[in-house]
Amino acid sequence: MAHKLVNAVGAKSGTAILVDGIPCIVRGNDISKTGKHGHAKCRIEAISILDGKKKVFVTGGHERLEVPMIKKSKAQILSIENEKASVMDLDTFENFEVPIPEELKEDLNPENHIEYWESEGHKIVKRKI
Repeated sequence: MAHKLVNAVGAKSGTAILVDGIPCIVRGNDISKTGKHGHAKCRIEAISILDGKKKVFVTGGHERLEVPMIKKSKAQILSIENEKASVMDLDTFENFEVPIPEELKEDLNPENHIEYWESEGHKIVKRKI
């Protein structure tokens, strides 16, 4: 659930937005000039925080985009099986499973501490602490 709205021209690099219900980080925003009878157009390039895929779309500069709530927390890895890690949140002591990103598979071991992000009902491991 989004908690805030931002105009398309105000979506600067590094801003989190929702693209088709997926939380993304803006990497670029090319704004065209207004025409005689038209509005400014924005070509927004964003990267999904869940899978790292690039998303590019064009929208009117006056359009409002949703900004997702991203909760950053710390956890300890309890065990690793296949592509998932069983972790325990260090604040709430809640146990759950999260997928391990490809680039972190060799670095993570049981007993390691990690930072994970939670947004729109999805949890993802971002880095080893």
